Order: sequence, then C-alpha cells, then structure tokens
Amino acid sequence: MSILEAEEAKWEALLGESPSWRTNAMRVIRHKAYQVARKRVQTALHRLQPKSEAALPNEIAHRIDQAGL
Repeated sequence: MSILEAEEAKWEALLGESPSWRTNAMRVIRHKAYQVARKRVQTALHRLQPKSEAALPNEIAHRIDQAGL
C-alpha cells in the first residue's frame, strides 16, 4: 500500500505543472490510476478478512508484508 501511496503522491505533486496540456492530462490519468489501484487492493484485502474478526489473520498479514504492501 505504501508503494501505491508514494506513487500517487508523486503524480499528485506534478498535476498542472507542465505548460503542455497533453502532459498534464497524462499526469491526471496516472494519478487517478494509482488511486483506483490503491482502492482495489484495499477492497481485496478487506474481502479476505472474515467479518467476525477486526484484524487480518496472521498468515494474510505476513503475506502482505512479504509482498511489500
């Protein structure tokens, strides 16, 4: 998650900075793509979590740490 958040922040800082409208449009698209990706990962992780538990099971949490999310 931190990787996606870092990329999202990087593109957010660049929004509207270029004199070229095409470059600015591409930056908006990339920024939105990272927002969508982050939300999809969060949704997938929440679906793995049983409704009766407030925290992720240890095995899933360990796998997430291994993946760097």
